[in-house]
Order: sequence, then structure tokens, then C-alpha cells
Amino acid sequence: MIFGRQKPLDAILATAERKSLKRSLGAFQLTLFGIGCIIGTGIFVLTAAGAQKAGPGLILSFVVAGAVCVVAALCYAEIAAMVPVAGSAYTYTYTAMGELLAWTVGWALVLEYAIAASAVSVGWSGYFTGTILRETLGWDIPTWLSAGPIWLGGVEGGFINLPAVFIALLVTGLLMIGTRESAIFNAVLVAIKITALTIFCFLTLPAAEASNFEPFMPAGLVALGGVGVIGAASTIFFAYVGFDAVSTAAEETKNPQRNVPIGLIGSLGICTIFYMLVAAGAVGTIGGQPIMGPNGLPLVTGSPELAAACALPQNAAALVCSNEALAHVLRTLGYAGIGNMMGYAAFIALPSVILILLFGQTRIFFVMSRDGLLPERLSRVHPKWRTPHVVTAITGVVVAFAAAFLPVGQLADIANAGTLYAFMMVGIAVWVLRKKEPNRERKFRVPALWLVAPLTIVGCIGLFAFLPYAAMAVLPIWTVIGLVVYFGYSYRSSHLGQGRVEVHEPEIHDIEPPIPGVDEPERA
Repeated sequence: MIFGRQKPLDAILATAERKSLKRSLGAFQLTLFGIGCIIGTGIFVLTAAGAQKAGPGLILSFVVAGAVCVVAALCYAEIAAMVPVAGSAYTYTYTAMGELLAWTVGWALVLEYAIAASAVSVGWSGYFTGTILRETLGWDIPTWLSAGPIWLGGVEGGFINLPAVFIALLVTGLLMIGTRESAIFNAVLVAIKITALTIFCFLTLPAAEASNFEPFMPAGLVALGGVGVIGAASTIFFAYVGFDAVSTAAEETKNPQRNVPIGLIGSLGICTIFYMLVAAGAVGTIGGQPIMGPNGLPLVTGSPELAAACALPQNAAALVCSNEALAHVLRTLGYAGIGNMMGYAAFIALPSVILILLFGQTRIFFVMSRDGLLPERLSRVHPKWRTPHVVTAITGVVVAFAAAFLPVGQLADIANAGTLYAFMMVGIAVWVLRKKEPNRERKFRVPALWLVAPLTIVGCIGLFAFLPYAAMAVLPIWTVIGLVVYFGYSYRSSHLGQGRVEVHEPEIHDIEPPIPGVDEPERA
């Protein structure tokens, strides 16, 4: 039976232990790693997209999205500490529910990481063209070179987002040649982002006016077309999902039973506080009312109608029309210099998020290929660079292509679809493993699992249901493509299907993984 192909947990742990990465990360490093990935495009850019869907109710949207992430993080914490290996939700599903479902999760994670990297690339492009070129150098890059076409949700006169393509390919190149960022450099980047958000809150919160929060929920709590508070939560969920990347570093963590849960929940808690304060500061100072359509609901983010409305002079200063939301707020308040500094912070820090996301995808590819579900040649290691250059190059091209033509809001929604599916499966997996492995040591146990696991499952399904219809459709289409690949290749090539329980995975400990904030692995 296909669903019966379940890799024994002992075999997974033995495989990881025999061919594992050097365990060198502590709780503090993991927390920095999580913050470094979480704080990025979600808060620097998607504040505008969220406000267009929910208005001032965006603050509640952050609460809703954060609540779903909290229960998901608890499930991740228990299962990541119990199964401290690379592969994230894919590996957890493999041991709990079998190969087919694990394949669908891994396939969804491939979509999540690639599209998320595209979204961050587009977010970086907004700050590059706005802060670096226009505000600092006085240059205006032509619209047709800085945005996608309007029929794909870009702006009028747009054709290709060249800066987004550039940064995606640049980071891909760095990953391929093995250039590494040090732990000190990552700590500096995290400090820059936290300092920038702290300054933003310090300047905006005292200037907030109650009138800017009225009406608080112009589209209501729930509305058709993915708008309203819940619809905005489905989009800005993207602002939180970086904590998933922490679990991909489980094989490189000292005392993972203790440090992985701390890294997951610690980074999530710190970021949640910042998000709510930043949203209140942005909306409370310059307002965050959405641009409404003729049906009385906010125009859909990434739609040609919204792009055309934002091109009108009366909407030029609107928060919901900004490509560099936080810097735009500060400039509007008269803090042009500090606003530019905010733009510099995003310009400097966002490429590290792209790097982490692309790296996370190579980890998923590695684990799937070492299980025989993907061709090992995709993860072939370059003889000189010692990096998986083939899969990195393929991923980089796909990321650059998506970033070239699609707006950040649409990309975030698509990435969220795959993420929500993976998180839902983790909620199920931790429940299943409690039944299958009741005596397995658990240094961290989810409190009230009977409540937390169902809340994770229901929360993920609920947020998925309020994504825009186009984003919802991407996941089943992507899954069908994945099933064709699975039954056409992976089912026959699976090591487990061939009776090879002890998997001889690629020499991943021999690769130079350029993770910001992660100590260098031991070289063979």
C-alpha cells in the first residue's frame, strides 16, 4: 500500500546521525536565525497589501495570523525536538503518515521556498528603486524595467522587474560558488532590522491619531474575494513563516530537544510584538484605509484595477499604494532622512532572507533525493565549490522568472498556500506520533495537544480558505503536477519502496551551506 510506506523513526534518526552536519548551533543562534528569516518582506512591504485588504483592522490580522503560527510553532517544537533531522515537515510526515503524503508536503515546500524567495526579491526591488535610486541618487529607473505588466498585477507601463531579477540571480550565484556569511554578519543584520523597527515605532506611535483607525474594519471581519481582516491575515501570514526555516537547521543544533523549541517560539514571539506595534504606528499616523471598488469592497491587491487607482494623483501618498511602506510612512511624517535609513535597512537585510529561503529549499531537495524520491543528480555537488550547483541554478532561474513579472502580494499568497498545507500536516503528524510512539522521549511536549493540534489544523484550513481564488488554485494544480512526477518516477525509485531502509544520502556534510548565523560545518 502506498500509504503504508512509512520510514521507521529509528532509521531516520540513525541515517541523520551517521551522515549528519556538525552540531554547533545554540538557542541564541537559532533565535537570531529565525528572526533573520522572519523579519523581512512581510513587515517591510506587505504592510501595504494587508492594509488594502483590512484597513486599520490589519492590527487584528496580525493577531489572527500570529495565533495560527503560535499553535503551529508548538507542534513544530515537539516534533522537531523529537525528530531532529533536516527535511522539516516533509520528514515529519514521512515517519508519521507515509511516503505519498510526505511527497505532497515536500513538493509544497519546494513551492513555498521558491515563491517566497521571489516575493522577497520583489520587496527588495521596491526599496532599491525608491530609496537607493530615487531618494538617494536622484535617478528614476523606467517603469517598464522596474515592475511587471499591469495585466499580471503590475503597474501601467511595466514590463519586467529587472532589480528583482538581479538580486535573485545574484544570491543564487553566491549560493552556487559557496560564499558564506559569518555569524557576526548575520547578527549585525538582525540588529539593523530590529533597530530600524524600534525607531519606526518610537517615531510613529506617539504621533498616531484615533481618527485614522476609523472605520476600523471597512471590509468587515470576513468578506468575499480574500479581503477583510481574515483575508488580510491569510496574506500577512507570510510575515511569520520564516520560523519554519529554523527546523531545517535541526541537524546542526546542539541539544535540539531544548534549543529548537526555544529558537522556534522565541523568534516568533519577538517578531509578533514588533509586527503589531509597527502596524499600529503605520496606520495610526498616515491612515491605512483601502481603496474601495464599485461593489463597496477593497480592490483586490495585485489587480489591474488597484494598479490603475494607485496611478491617480490623489492616491499617490496612500499607504496601500506604496512599494516601500515603512520608509514611505516616515517620509510622509517629515522624517525623510530616517525614512531613507529604513529603506537602507531593508535594502541591506532582505538579500539575507532570500539566501536563507533558497538554502532551505536545497535542504528539502537533499532530503528528498537521499530518500530516492528525486534524482540524486539534481543535488550533485560541484567538485570545486562544494555546493549543490545544479538544483541551486534551477531554483534561482525559477525564482527570478516569478519575481520578474508578478507583484509581491500575489507571490506571498501563492507561497502561503504551500506553507499552510505543510503546517497543517505537521499538526496532524505530531498527533499521529503521540499515538504511534507514546514512549519516545520528548524533551518538549505540546501542552493540551488535544486542543493545540486541532487548532493548528483548523487555523491553517481557515486561512487557506480566505486566500484569493487564484492563489488557492495554484496548490492543487502544483500538487497534481507533483503526483505525476511521483507516480512517473519517485514511486519506483524510492529507497524505501526498494526495501532500502538505511538510506545512503548524499554527502551533505561535505557541502558549504551559506546560512547566515550558522557556524560553518565540518569539512571532510
